[in-house]
Amino acid sequence: MKIFAHRGYSAKYPENTLAAFEAAAQLPIHGVELDVHLTKDRKLVVIHDESIKRTSNGKGYVKDLTLEQLREYDFGSWFSEEFAGEKIPTLHEVLNVFKETHHRINIELKTDVFIYPMLEELVLKEVASFQYEDRVILSSFDHEAVGKIARLAPDIENAPIFSTMVLNVADYQKTIPAKALHVSLTSAVRSPVLNAIQRGSVVRVWTVNKVEKLDVLKEIGVDGIFTDEPEKMMEYMSSWDE
Repeated sequence: MKIFAHRGYSAKYPENTLAAFEAAAQLPIHGVELDVHLTKDRKLVVIHDESIKRTSNGKGYVKDLTLEQLREYDFGSWFSEEFAGEKIPTLHEVLNVFKETHHRINIELKTDVFIYPMLEELVLKEVASFQYEDRVILSSFDHEAVGKIARLAPDIENAPIFSTMVLNVADYQKTIPAKALHVSLTSAVRSPVLNAIQRGSVVRVWTVNKVEKLDVLKEIGVDGIFTDEPEKMMEYMSSWDE
């Protein structure tokens, strides 16, 4: 079962910062997950929330601020003074962290609250600039965006994200069409997901931070997990090989 570091190594480093991704890049895990928004001056930045209030000393929405304005704020001190001065990274900067590594990179398109015109095209252009087409997964709670990726770049892996489950999700997957399904931990053992796995769907589960959940997920055939605690998950999974 594959491990993706959720927002980088976010249990020990401020989420979605270069510090978190550089730490994850040192781990022998399968990949990382990150979130992308578009600034006022149409730059791709990596942050989870639409607002910068929770993870910086500033306030306002990403969409209303330029990259230069966003760079004025501290995105590390909220987590620990050790990370004071961390800046919001661009997608280019984060992708560059993994230039010499094996990691797959799950880019979540944050278009489910605000509409960012041409976000999909801009992300695909950045991915192509690194020649990462076979290394990325493009996912979103906005399933229309996932479908757009399927049309624009049919060879790139795409995945709708679900907070709750829908019936006949395997059939729904085909209508997008999508190459994988990303489901919540509470949904993973529901019959629609179990049926999808049995029918050959690649299913990844978010966000798994307790090792006692892993055995069940392995048993039902989950392909991978997103976790804030990649080292803890890695250590537990190593016991499966003993």
